Amino acid sequence: MNTNMGSKNGVVFEDFFPAMVERLGAEGFMKELCNGFQLLMDEEKGVITLESLKRNSALLGMQDMSDQEVASMLREGDLDGDGALNEMEFCTLMFRLSPGLMKTSRKLLVQAIVKEF
Repeated sequence: MNTNMGSKNGVVFEDFFPAMVERLGAEGFMKELCNGFQLLMDEEKGVITLESLKRNSALLGMQDMSDQEVASMLREGDLDGDGALNEMEFCTLMFRLSPGLMKTSRKLLVQAIVKEF
């Protein structure tokens, strides 16, 4: 079952993450998140900037978002205040925006720990 995922800025996306975790497993899902980061980042800077997010927004189905909405989304995930998202901030934002993932994050953690040992 897919639910909506939203943010403080009112942008709402369909939450496909729980289904992806179910299909890919914890490790596969994390790899997909990393691939998503790579698609959106500014290759020269190694982070997601406002410009790189706007440039690649169609990849996320966000081509109709205003510049202000894109900037708000970036600010929401920017934990260190540098105006960009590093890979950890991106993954943290994706988890925060997904209510279904938040509910299953403990399961993901256990799977990852068990796989390590």
